[in-house]
Amino acid sequence: MYRTGSRSRKGGITVVQAPQEAAPTEVGFVAGKKVGNAVARNRAKRRLRAAVRRVRLAQGTTYIIVADRTVVDVPFATLVGWLESAVHDGAVR
Repeated sequence: MYRTGSRSRKGGITVVQAPQEAAPTEVGFVAGKKVGNAVARNRAKRRLRAAVRRVRLAQGTTYIIVADRTVVDVPFATLVGWLESAVHDGAVR
């Protein structure tokens, strides 16, 4: 899925998405060591989880959302905008 999915990068996030037949929508979050220490990585993932709740996701699609270090400090409205744009630009049809 990670290799074959549709990718879209906006700002500090990359969204990889692929359709899954007869499966619910799934979302995974990745914040590697380049984001920072454990505290920074957890904060990045918490912020991404909150942003996903504000974005409409396609049914039957699996998403992997990869954060870089800017996700930790960017204003939340900007983060939601990046996510919304990346999800809709990389939409699998």
